[in-house]
Amino acid sequence: MLKIGVTGGIGSGKSLVCRVFTILGVPVYNADEEAGRIMNEDRDIIQRLSEEFGREVFRDGRLCRAALARLAFNDPDALELLNSIVHPAVRKDFMAWLKRQDDVPYIVKEAAILFETGVYRQLDAVILVTAPEQLRIRRIVQRDGAGEDDIRKRMASQWPDEKKAALAGVVIKNDNREPLLPLILQLHSEFSRGYLREGMAVKK
Repeated sequence: MLKIGVTGGIGSGKSLVCRVFTILGVPVYNADEEAGRIMNEDRDIIQRLSEEFGREVFRDGRLCRAALARLAFNDPDALELLNSIVHPAVRKDFMAWLKRQDDVPYIVKEAAILFETGVYRQLDAVILVTAPEQLRIRRIVQRDGAGEDDIRKRMASQWPDEKKAALAGVVIKNDNREPLLPLILQLHSEFSRGYLREGMAVKK
């Protein structure tokens, strides 16, 4: 079973690409969504977050992701601390999920910071989804109503596309100019046969 990563900066459209894989019947693990679930359900994680970031990041017993993001993305040390708390739990959850996937030729792991955390080395190949910065900002403003300054802070916490592209096996440009579906369908056909294009395999 091939393990394929899909990553990209905020607003790049990686979730759109992964929705296509889901429609095609491919199991997709969304690391960012699962991190949110874990932060709401894991008692040890909840306690650590409350101790380190204050009880105000939880409201009515639920994580306030906006409040936590404001604290984390305004302070590199706070972001590193948050990642050190949450990412090991997400990795453990992914491995448990992986064991439940039977009789499939490949799975997809969607995560915003596959390269930054080094998690990409646990995968067989990584697809990078990119888009022009202003288009990404416009998408996030329309989707979340976030301010441009906050969006740029989140962008600054992630590697630039050029650095990620050097490690990615395939780059999909989601710039509203070229259709995405033909390339995704081609990749699906290849992965379903256990095939990785030359140079696509992750250098571990």
